[in-house]
Amino acid sequence: MFRCPLREGVDLALVEQRHAQELCDLLEANRAYLRQWLNWVDQRRTVADASNYINLCLRQFALNQGYHAGIWEQGKLCGMINWHGIDWQHRAFSLEYWLAASHQGRGLMTDACRAVIGHGFNTLGLHRVSIRCAIENGRSRAIPERLGFGFEGICRESEWLNDRFVDHAIYGLLRTDAKL
Repeated sequence: MFRCPLREGVDLALVEQRHAQELCDLLEANRAYLRQWLNWVDQRRTVADASNYINLCLRQFALNQGYHAGIWEQGKLCGMINWHGIDWQHRAFSLEYWLAASHQGRGLMTDACRAVIGHGFNTLGLHRVSIRCAIENGRSRAIPERLGFGFEGICRESEWLNDRFVDHAIYGLLRTDAKL
C-alpha cells in the first residue's frame, strides 16, 4: 500500500474500507463548503456511497491507473488528493484535491501536491502533471501557481457544477521544469 509522510503528524495514505465512515462524516461536515467546487459531493451521502467510492479507488490503484490518497493529520482524515488516469504511454497524470475547511491555510495541500508530484516524477518516471481548477477557486489555483506550474489557459464552460457551467484554469508542469 502507498504511504508517505508529509511533515510531523501528517501523512498521505490510501483510503481503505475501514475508513468509509470517517470519509462520510468528513464530507458531511464540509458538504456546504465543498459543494461550491466539487460536482460529486451530493452523490456521496451515505457510508455505502463512501464504501463504493473506496472500492473504485482501490481498483484503480490495483490496476496501476491512479491513486486516491487520504491526507491524515494526527491520524484523522482531513482531505484527499487523487492522481487520476495515469497515461503510461505519454507518462502524464492529473491531480485533483480537496481539504476540509478547518485544515486550510496551513500548506497541507501544497505539501501533499509536492509529495505526489515528486513520487510521480521520481518514482514512477512520469513526465507531465496537470491541474484543472474552477477559475473562481482562488485557494485551489494558488497551489499550482505556488509550485511553479505554468498557466496553460482557460477551458470555457468545461464542468457542470450544480446549476451552472464553470470555466477551468488549466495548469501544467513538466518533470524538466519541476523545482520541488
